[in-house]
Amino acid sequence: MKLNLTLALACATLVLPALAQDVTYRTHVAPLLKAQCAECHGADSPTLAEFKLDEEKYKKAKAGPRTDNYADLLQLIAYTDTGAFMRRLDDGANTGDKKPGNMYKYLGETDAERAKNLAMLKTWVGEGGWNLNRWTKRADVPGITKEQLEKLQLKY
Repeated sequence: MKLNLTLALACATLVLPALAQDVTYRTHVAPLLKAQCAECHGADSPTLAEFKLDEEKYKKAKAGPRTDNYADLLQLIAYTDTGAFMRRLDDGANTGDKKPGNMYKYLGETDAERAKNLAMLKTWVGEGGWNLNRWTKRADVPGITKEQLEKLQLKY
């Protein structure tokens, strides 16, 4: 019995990193966003371009930019609103003031659920890809570098 448990743990140690690399938009990210974010960022929400045309109107209606499809979501990660997804969902570990982003609280009902969902999103984005930078420097937020962009994985 002890040998079987040891063997099972050894196999899990080898398999878990492989599974972590296989986080995809379709299988993992889309269902999470549908469950946690669709109320304000679903199919009825504005595109990023529409949102930027009248942010106040959409904020009053509690509608943020769409995240219900891969193309619209990528605009909040890589371009045109680089890093917005990460800035809003970050747990505060990557900020100077250690405050979580304004959407972090919606990643789950409990601290453990939020931490688990954030870890999955960070795995999907790619090791070293989770950064809060913008496309170009703005105030104290630096512009994203080519090296940082190259770390984005974002498997469909």
